[in-house]
Amino acid sequence: MLHSDEIMSTIRMLHDEHLDVRAVTLAININDCAATGVDLMCKKVFHKITDHARNLVSLCDSVGGKYGIPVINKRIAISPAAILLAGHTEEAAVQLAETLDHAANECRVDFVGGFTALVQKGISRGDQVVMNSLPEVLSRTKRVASSVNVASRKAGINMDAVLQMGQIIPKIAQATKSQRGFGCAKLVVFANIPEDNPFMAGAYMGIGEPESTVNIGVSGPGVICSALKRRIADSAKKLTLNDLAEEIKIMSFRVTRVGELIGREVAEQLGVGFGIVDLSLAPTPTVGDSVGEILQALGIRKIGAPGSTAAVAMLNDAVKKGGLFASSSVGGLSGAFIPVSEDAALAESVKNGHLVLEKLEAMTSVCSVGLDMIVIPGDTSAETIAGIIADEMAIGVINNKTTAVRLIPVPDAKAGDWVDFGGLFGSSPVLEVRNADGSNDFVRFAGRIPAPLQSLTN
Repeated sequence: MLHSDEIMSTIRMLHDEHLDVRAVTLAININDCAATGVDLMCKKVFHKITDHARNLVSLCDSVGGKYGIPVINKRIAISPAAILLAGHTEEAAVQLAETLDHAANECRVDFVGGFTALVQKGISRGDQVVMNSLPEVLSRTKRVASSVNVASRKAGINMDAVLQMGQIIPKIAQATKSQRGFGCAKLVVFANIPEDNPFMAGAYMGIGEPESTVNIGVSGPGVICSALKRRIADSAKKLTLNDLAEEIKIMSFRVTRVGELIGREVAEQLGVGFGIVDLSLAPTPTVGDSVGEILQALGIRKIGAPGSTAAVAMLNDAVKKGGLFASSSVGGLSGAFIPVSEDAALAESVKNGHLVLEKLEAMTSVCSVGLDMIVIPGDTSAETIAGIIADEMAIGVINNKTTAVRLIPVPDAKAGDWVDFGGLFGSSPVLEVRNADGSNDFVRFAGRIPAPLQSLTN
């Protein structure tokens, strides 16, 4: 039986604390759309996606309206485009991307992810086609998102691919110069990419996934921040970090339950299987919907100060524990995101000089993703970008966790300039990249950094 305080708490979460289902992502395997001719391949892809996803948006709106919980983003994730593009050209890759964009528009979804290459151990011809086409693909499409996995626990770090991505990212920025390099916001470079992630830009359908499935991304930083503030204000005794971690777990449990309820009903009405619920504290630029504000509620007045990494570690762990207790279908990334431009408190800390690139990197060793939505000077060299990627990949490989890099080198921008992308992508100061070009020789050796000793677990 629900008690009155539980009912009132749920109402407060909905109306005052930004509780929502951040993303419903329909994953579709398109490998059976392969064809020797690109026109036929694209025709098959378009029809398969629209047949599966035509009712996705209306169903999400209907289910969300039924429970009074908004579904913010409706998305599609496909099996890796590199597989479909084996034997095709870069021109075919662009045509496929435009087809995906058209299908996404037809289905009224926000993004379609899966323009993906998996190159952690080597680069196939299809992978190379995808990577080479990215500047044109991400400048000519609106809804297509891409990911490239360059490292894994078992394979190590493919430094050939890392160096190539260091060269490709500035090309994407130049190709979208009129949008201040925004094309780079639709590309993520991964280590240990998850096969069931519902969040963009890294969503794709893994090789081991079923024909079609629904994955849910739930986000509740406002809920957790408000709960912490209430607990601290209402407590008659001195609280410890144990007490605050327990509060985070309780709220994570409740948010995950909401996500699974919505996800299973959407999947049932679509006639596909339910995959996972990803409980990730993904912030928005809205004040009160911020991971940075949670850190401040935990006593980190200046985000980036000593103790910031420990606070993120505690938050991430408590979120995962609460989610796992709520559902046996937790997957994806599930934890805390720290995307600078999408979190007003983090962006403000960068502006004030409290949060720098090196401290962000340290914090990524214990968060769910990595260096996310980081705006850097437009003249940052390809080798320096590759070095930043390599460092983040090393954190993922050694610690057996997913890490990612989403860097945006803004053309003509210098450290300290303010860049606004609008909407959910937010705004941020341009971060200073210290010691730029100091590791060029290391990066140019290329090759592969072998997998660590800990990977030999068989």
